[in-house]
Amino acid sequence: MWLSGEDYRWRVGCVKMKIQAVFEIKAFFERDENLSCHVRPMGKVDISQIIEIDREAFPNLWPPANYQRELENRLAHYLVACDDSKTVDEPVPEVKVEMGFSGLACRMRRLFNYRRFSGDGLTGLSGENIVGFAGFWIMADEAHLTNIAVRESCRRQGIGELLLISVVDLAAELKAANITLEVRASNTAAQNLYRKYGFVEVGLRRNYYVSDREDGVLMSTENIHSELFQADFRQLKQAYTTEHGIALH
Repeated sequence: MWLSGEDYRWRVGCVKMKIQAVFEIKAFFERDENLSCHVRPMGKVDISQIIEIDREAFPNLWPPANYQRELENRLAHYLVACDDSKTVDEPVPEVKVEMGFSGLACRMRRLFNYRRFSGDGLTGLSGENIVGFAGFWIMADEAHLTNIAVRESCRRQGIGELLLISVVDLAAELKAANITLEVRASNTAAQNLYRKYGFVEVGLRRNYYVSDREDGVLMSTENIHSELFQADFRQLKQAYTTEHGIALH
């Protein structure tokens, strides 16, 4: 079929726009047919599932976390891991979460693969099955990991590690210099995971956990932008990709 010069230019322009759109929404976690899990920012639509996971993982936490308030807190950043192979039984109305800063929203769009995105906010999908979440606060140039939890039925599958990788990447994108956290003195499995990703013990908070007065081990990374940290981090991400089949960038 013969095309006029104007029609040809119009079609070429459409193709270029489609190609550009593909690159603009390229996932931080590049997903393919073999993947069953992806990570995205938490939205209001996720709160009911987050509360379920929170109560399962932290049954003695009092008072319980207010995730509605956390989403409205500009210092707080929460991520969820979604199981692509399952959906929740009961659909939940979609709710837009205002991000506040358009610049941050644009960076978040580059970092994560949203099925829906608008310029002034993010819309969660009803029906997505949330299997884990992580949250941190940015205070000055420090990111403080407040919680990370995975559904009991989904543990030991690398989801917690995937969330930790996501936290490190997002914290770096948000210009945090280092990441800190507290972990129960008895939780050696979590401590080993944190050490694997460059966290070292820097202190001990006596009677830190109110429910049973267990000590909390304070851990911190070095500067996450340093060449040494980033080199190790890239190797760990590559190892994770090899083991779990998720392409990390």
